[in-house]
Amino acid sequence: MSDNKVILRFDTVSFNFGEKKPILIESSFSLRKGSKVTIMGQNGAGKSTIIGLILEKFKPKEGRISKDAGLTVGHAKQVVAEDEKEMTVRDYFARAFVEKKYDLDVKIANVLEIVNFKNCDYDKKIKQFSGGQQARLLLAFAIIGDPDILLLDEPTNNLDTEGIEHLTGYLMMSEKTCVVISHDADFLNAFTDNVWYLDVYKHQVEMYQGNYYDVVEQIQQQIDRENRQNARMQKEIQEKKDKINFFAHKGGKMRKLASKLRDDVAEAEEGKVEVRKEDKTIRDFSIPSQQELSGALLEMEYIPIISEGEPIKVKANIELRKNIHLHLKGPNGIGKTTLLEAIVNEKVEGMQVFKGLKIGYYRQDFSNLKFDKTVRESLLEMGHKEEYMRQVAAGFLIGSDIINHKIGDLSEGQKGLVAFSHLVLQEPGLLILDEPTNHINFRHLPVIAKALDQFDGAMLVVSHSEEFVSQINFHGLIDLQKLKDKNGVG
Repeated sequence: MSDNKVILRFDTVSFNFGEKKPILIESSFSLRKGSKVTIMGQNGAGKSTIIGLILEKFKPKEGRISKDAGLTVGHAKQVVAEDEKEMTVRDYFARAFVEKKYDLDVKIANVLEIVNFKNCDYDKKIKQFSGGQQARLLLAFAIIGDPDILLLDEPTNNLDTEGIEHLTGYLMMSEKTCVVISHDADFLNAFTDNVWYLDVYKHQVEMYQGNYYDVVEQIQQQIDRENRQNARMQKEIQEKKDKINFFAHKGGKMRKLASKLRDDVAEAEEGKVEVRKEDKTIRDFSIPSQQELSGALLEMEYIPIISEGEPIKVKANIELRKNIHLHLKGPNGIGKTTLLEAIVNEKVEGMQVFKGLKIGYYRQDFSNLKFDKTVRESLLEMGHKEEYMRQVAAGFLIGSDIINHKIGDLSEGQKGLVAFSHLVLQEPGLLILDEPTNHINFRHLPVIAKALDQFDGAMLVVSHSEEFVSQINFHGLIDLQKLKDKNGVG
């Protein structure tokens, strides 16, 4: 529970990336000790930039950011940096401290217990861990220094159900001040008591009391009130306009009355409120499938899984045909992403693939996108005319404002929308999606789920979001933990 002490304050802060990309314009908001705050806003609005300002990675163009003297901040990033992936676990955590810690292994053990990461090899390189295990290491890195404020940027991405439950319990019990960016509504509602809402149109942060759902409801109520107010005023205006048309053709006093009514109409028009604009949602879309496919598109008698850090084969007997959608699940570290990579690269022993099959692969880290290319260059590589490419991109909110930006400069959520644009333009026969809800605005998820549900090719999906999975009609489940147990492994 928060107290009334303000420990961090943004005072009329303005910040922008170049003249054409304002993030904040004279925005003021504050953080109270012990509060649990969610940052909400559209993909690309600048939520992570606010965290960057708190961390002093960026400096305000105008205004001031003040915080209590000696206040320490721990930051869990969305993804592990490329240079950090080459480090061992021990070297990675050593970077969290200015001075050498002779009890570093003890501190690592204690913090990994907090994030429920058991049996971690400290001499293993970060890149050798799964996405979910790396997510736990990111959280542990933020916590290990016992900071006053925790900044968590999409902390549930790649975490399995057990990991999310463990993190939720920690945040509920912790007395630390916490600022979280996440699109996982159920996770946020468990502990959030305040919301900073970054309005992408006004470029200001609005402060709300309550949790995620409370704020969504409050904003919708505000829009409804403003629409009703304007509807009432518009009705009065139209009634007066009708009278003006009638009286204007009369003589004497009637003509004077018409003139007065015109003044009343002008005043009423000025009195109409500007209805709040809500975050944009991507348009309904479909992913065209590769034509002239028949029979089994992919067959696997055995699949690889990870057991005690080592790859092993288990019997599975998996067959994918057109219109067959399978859900792949399993705990962090069991090898879900490893399996998907092996399928895409056709490195599963004994795997049979339909000749000429096009595989559309949505990677959880977007590393199959070329970060040094602009969005336009990348999408044009799919072989379509520019007019059609731009039409597809616009449906994913990729307009002229960002289409010439390098993919590496986009937010993680925007990279996700670029990845979906690729899938539409590719027209694959087999869709493979690894955690497609990561980083994506909650308003987009039902649209994406509908498109995947209607895809008439073959599909294999990894997702820990039960709500998202429930919106897709899957024809089967591949549970790697059950396959592991059935084969008597581990």
